[in-house]
Amino acid sequence: MIIFPAIDIKKGNCVRLKQGNFKDITVYSNSPSDIAKRWEVEGARYLHIVDLDGAVGGLNKNIKSIEEILKTVDIPIQVGGGIRNRASVERMLSLGVKRVILGSLAVRNKQLLKELVEDYGERIIVSIDAREGQVAVDGWKKVSSINSLDLIKELESMGLKTIVYTDILRDGMMKGPNFEIYKTLQEKTEVNIIASGGISSLDDVKRLKNMGVYGCIIGKALYTGKVSLKGLLEVAKC
Repeated sequence: MIIFPAIDIKKGNCVRLKQGNFKDITVYSNSPSDIAKRWEVEGARYLHIVDLDGAVGGLNKNIKSIEEILKTVDIPIQVGGGIRNRASVERMLSLGVKRVILGSLAVRNKQLLKELVEDYGERIIVSIDAREGQVAVDGWKKVSSINSLDLIKELESMGLKTIVYTDILRDGMMKGPNFEIYKTLQEKTEVNIIASGGISSLDDVKRLKNMGVYGCIIGKALYTGKVSLKGLLEVAKC
């Protein structure tokens, strides 16, 4: 299992939100690249970066921070937030981003998504952000009528290999992930699942690993010191 430390960027700062609420925000650092280097030094093999301003506005507003992270660390990064057209995807890849995370685009322009998967293969992943099983878009502000499992099966049929699945109601709450949805996804799809939202203990990670989940994104639990990256990495190897 891969442990992905999360670096959420808003106005150039490393922050965490609670349940995707932009009014409930905590700033942990004004240097995302310093945070990225910290996680690399502590043993991270991969980083998960989200441009929160981009997720809401549809533009990559924190590109300078992302470029600085790429200059600072040698481990691969995956980036999402506001990447909604081919030009944005290609720009990220040209900068050296290993994988590009698409969200709203996967709902609104499936033809383009299919073409991008055909062109770039496993460098394209999709983030499914759901509230009570329904897919949310535009930085979690809008909840659609689309069932998340149905969407994942459709994406799988297009050749998509990896998804990030976030239960919005669990995100930032430090109360554990939605194990039931990950169990369902493992049973009913063949895609690689990266779990996100509420993961806050070594037991959470161990349980997800035992279910066969491909990866876990860890945010608030790391930043508050509730868990250590070293401990998470040890559990992920067991």
